[in-house]
Amino acid sequence: MFWSMLAVVLGFCGLAVLGVLAVRVYLEVRRLGSQVAETSLRITRAADDLERAANSMARTGGETPLGAKDTL
Repeated sequence: MFWSMLAVVLGFCGLAVLGVLAVRVYLEVRRLGSQVAETSLRITRAADDLERAANSMARTGGETPLGAKDTL
């Protein structure tokens, strides 16, 4: 009888540990997802800024803000 009770208790403890770890993984995945979304927005904003700068440079004939032509 002792061994069967011990097996039940250990099984319950194992399930409890797995449950805690599952919650921790879920929270980390949510945090990672929000970081990915934020980074995606930042990349989109940077791409828009780059596109505006390229359009502005194309309109001015390729001159830099200092008035010098690019030598590339």
